[in-house]
Amino acid sequence: MVIQEKTRAGGLFALTALLLAAVNLRLAVTSIGPVLTEIRAGLGMSATVAGLLTSVPVLCFASIGLAAPRLARRLGSARVVLGGLLLLVTGLSIRPFSGGSALFLLFSAVALAGIALVNVLLPSIVKDRFPDRVGTVTGLYSVALNIGATTAAAATVPITGAFDGDWRLGLACWSLAAVVALPPWLLMARSREAASASGTPSAVRVSRHPVAWALAVYFGMQSTSAYVIIGWLPEIYRDAGLSPALAGVLFAVTSLLGVPLSFLLSAYAGRLRSQSGIALVLGLFGVAGWAGLWASPAAAPWLWAVLLGVVNAAFPLALTMIALRGRTPATVVQLSAFAQSIGYLFAIPGPILVGALHDASGGWRVPLALMVALMIPQIIAGIAAGRNRQI
Repeated sequence: MVIQEKTRAGGLFALTALLLAAVNLRLAVTSIGPVLTEIRAGLGMSATVAGLLTSVPVLCFASIGLAAPRLARRLGSARVVLGGLLLLVTGLSIRPFSGGSALFLLFSAVALAGIALVNVLLPSIVKDRFPDRVGTVTGLYSVALNIGATTAAAATVPITGAFDGDWRLGLACWSLAAVVALPPWLLMARSREAASASGTPSAVRVSRHPVAWALAVYFGMQSTSAYVIIGWLPEIYRDAGLSPALAGVLFAVTSLLGVPLSFLLSAYAGRLRSQSGIALVLGLFGVAGWAGLWASPAAAPWLWAVLLGVVNAAFPLALTMIALRGRTPATVVQLSAFAQSIGYLFAIPGPILVGALHDASGGWRVPLALMVALMIPQIIAGIAAGRNRQI
C-alpha cells in the first residue's frame, strides 16, 4: 500500500511537472504578435527584421531539437528539460530590455532554443513515466500547451496596458510562467531517476526506418497547415469582405477548438493499436475546410473555421504517434527529434509560398488550391505513421 501511494504521488508530481513545462512551449511565440507594432516602434525594427521573427521559431525548432537526443544521453532527459526551461527564462527576461532589434532576435532565439529542447524530450518522458497512459498524458500536455499559447495571445495587450503601455514589462511577465515550472524539474533532475531510460543510448538509427519518415512528413504537413492558418486565415476572411473583428473571432475558433480536441483525440488514439483511421478523418476535415475557403470564404465562414480547427488536432495526434511508435523512451527521444526537426524544415516554405502565390495570382484561389493538395501527402503520411508498428 505504501509503495502504491508513493508511486501515485510520484506520477502526480511528474504529471504536474509536464503540464507546467507544456504551458510554456508557445508563450515566447504567441506573446509577440499582439504588441509587434509597439515593439517595432520601440526598437526601430524594420519590416524585414519583423518578418524574421516569424521564421526564427521554426528554424530553432528544426535545428536545436536535433541536439536533444545527444544531450539526453549524456545528462538525462530531466536535466536537459531543466536546462531548456532556464534558457527560456533567460531569453524571456532579457529580450524586452535588450535595446535593439539584433539583440531582441538573439534572445528570442535563446528562449526558442530552450523550447526546442523541451519540445523534443516531453514525448520520451511521457513514454518513460506513463507507458500505459501515453495518449491521455499527451492529450493533457497538449491542452496545457494550447491554453498557454491562447492565454499569451489574449493577455499580452491587457497586461501591457496595466503597465501604462510599457510593452517591455508586458512581455517580461511571461518569464514568470517559466520560473514557476523550474522547481519540479529541479527536483526531478536531482533525483536518482534523472538518468532514466530516456537518457540511455539507443542502438536504433531512426532515419533508416520508414515509420520515422512517415512521422516527419506528417508532422511537417500538419505544421504547414497550422502556420498558414496562423499567418493568413484572418487576411483571407478580410479579403472576402468580413470585418476585422469577425475575422479575428473566426481565427480564435480554430485555436480554441484545440483545447478540448487535444485531450479527447489523444486519449482515444492512445487506446488504439492503429491511428491511421484518425489521421484519415482529420485529413478529410482539412480537405473540406480548405476547399470551402477556396470555393467561397464568406459562404460559410464559421463552418470553414470549425473544419480547420479540427484538422489542427493533427498536432497532438502526431505527438501521440511519436510516443507510441518508439519501443523505449530512448528511441522516442530520437524519433521525436527526427520527426519534429525534419518536419519543421518541411514546414518553413509553406507560409512563404502561400504569400508568394497570392501576390503572383492576385487572389487566394491558387494558394488555397495548394493547401487542398497538401492535405493528400498529409493523409498518406498519417496513414503510414499510424500503423501498428514500432521502432
